[in-house]
Amino acid sequence: MTETPTFPPLMWGEAAQGDAFDHAVMRAATGCDAGLISHQLGATEMQAALVFAPEVHLGRAMAMLPLCGVGLQNALGALAPPEVAVHLNWDGGIRVNGAACGQFRVAASQGDPAVLPDWLVVGFSLPLVPPNEDMGTTPNETALYAEGCADVTPLALLEAWARHTLNWITRWEDRGNRVLHAEWRGLVHGIGEESEIGTFVGVDEDFGKLVRDGTGTTHLIPLTELLEAP
Repeated sequence: MTETPTFPPLMWGEAAQGDAFDHAVMRAATGCDAGLISHQLGATEMQAALVFAPEVHLGRAMAMLPLCGVGLQNALGALAPPEVAVHLNWDGGIRVNGAACGQFRVAASQGDPAVLPDWLVVGFSLPLVPPNEDMGTTPNETALYAEGCADVTPLALLEAWARHTLNWITRWEDRGNRVLHAEWRGLVHGIGEESEIGTFVGVDEDFGKLVRDGTGTTHLIPLTELLEAP
């Protein structure tokens, strides 16, 4: 018999038959209440997605993407062995012990940063076991159970993610982006590293990515660039 997750007040769950993120987007678009956590807890991968009803314009509400990432990092920090290191990519990627291990996604009812969206959905997928036994063929990718986390159950991680994310939502509502910035900056991967488009030098107040090109010019890539079509 499948256990039913227990969520904190203001949050409630639905098991998705297919992709948890797509399920949450569908429910949000049809008018469900904020706080819905859609989830799919499989044997090889877990997925979860949270529905928000923002009270600020989309540009500011996009902070829920890094906020949910911090919530997952905090949850894994509480459940995983202390030697397991969890970091976050600016674009929603999840890294465990330096290797890619899952991804966050985000969608909203509309894409104009200056407009209040009807809804916003942030979700993640996290591989639990590697797709094949020979991990040497994909050294930059990993899975949670391959990194010493076999005792972390999807159910426990889902519940912990909900609790830690709600805690960060409360802190963000009380204190704004500053406190979230301080936590997230210690977890983000790649600041100072070069890419094809330039050097990642940091983020602006709304977590937009600042990239300095070869001429010394700094360009801003807003988080809204990561939005998926609803």
